[in-house]
Amino acid sequence: MGTALVRGGLPGETVEAELWKRKNHLEGRVTKVLEAHPKRYLKALPPSADLPLEYPEQLPIKQGLVEESLERIAKLSFQVFPIQASPAYGLEAGLHYRTAAQYALHPLGGLAYRQPQSNQLTRLIHDPLIAEPLQTAFELLSGWPLSSLEEIVLRGSLYEHKVQVGLIGGQAGFFKRTAQALLQEGIAGVVWGEPSPKGRFRGRVQHLAGAYDLLEAFGEVLFTINVQSFAQVNPKAAGLLFREATQIAGSGRKAVELYAGSGVLSLHLAPYFEEIVAIEINRNAVKRGEANRDRLGANNLVFKQDDARVLARHLPADLVAVDPPRAGLSPEVLGSLIEGQPAQILYIACDPATWARDVGRLVQAGYQLSFVRPYDFYPFTHHVEILSLLSR
Repeated sequence: MGTALVRGGLPGETVEAELWKRKNHLEGRVTKVLEAHPKRYLKALPPSADLPLEYPEQLPIKQGLVEESLERIAKLSFQVFPIQASPAYGLEAGLHYRTAAQYALHPLGGLAYRQPQSNQLTRLIHDPLIAEPLQTAFELLSGWPLSSLEEIVLRGSLYEHKVQVGLIGGQAGFFKRTAQALLQEGIAGVVWGEPSPKGRFRGRVQHLAGAYDLLEAFGEVLFTINVQSFAQVNPKAAGLLFREATQIAGSGRKAVELYAGSGVLSLHLAPYFEEIVAIEINRNAVKRGEANRDRLGANNLVFKQDDARVLARHLPADLVAVDPPRAGLSPEVLGSLIEGQPAQILYIACDPATWARDVGRLVQAGYQLSFVRPYDFYPFTHHVEILSLLSR
């Protein structure tokens, strides 16, 4: 007997599950619920929804993940602010928040989700997690003849109420007429992408028809997005986080943002600092950030296409903002923060465990944790975002 992490199972439930081995534990997914949680969400959800609880019941679990990580990993006792729930996108809380989604093409027609850790497809009739503009596109594409494709990617804008479609697989030339037909049906733009083992849109990409970009509101910033670029999929929740980040960060002479992406956070901070340096390794993200900076007139913001490990070159600074991948801060970045001693570190995280590890090390090096609030960007999943501030 050992530990098994079962996707889709809830505390106190009795379930049947399919399991597979990991290095130090077992993982699996529920195949049948024998004795359900009294607050289990009973309506249909896609396989990505691994926290099938009524929405109010999800929030204490996510709050607890952050608090438990601080106590167990960082060895800190700290009063965490109450979790910020996802803003409502309709009558039922927690639904219709995703402005981006990707689906496989089912062999029998229609759209499907790939089950985690397998190639098994679950055909979808409806996806209640996607935002209203995407619902129309989902229904349209579910009945569209799309042979030779591997995936469909959707990116929508709540601000413009429009949707772009990405077609992954086959040959670009084959889909030019399809792209024009999709425009006739109300799709804003169509892009083709070559399948690549490196990830979606990491191979060749070709614009087929319609709009190259859409506009979306993230807090105080109206930003360009498109189907092949990364942007937060819950724009209202992200906007709340960016606004609060601006409030707690204060003002100063110089700020540096690491893992900056296209610089939405830096654009929020720009009115409050004389100089901001946004460091991002992805060339396309930097180009998008520079275009948005120029459009918005944030002349005190400079982008640097570089690895986050170059932080030491850009210190001293009053504020360093970090939003690293799930692995957290690299030893080099952590060392630069400890040695460079910026007055404040604004740390945004998507993994409570690696965040708590880094916070614990920064506190041991002389920083004090002064603010923590969890944010729910992804209802019906176990994921939780964290906004935090450390000061010297």
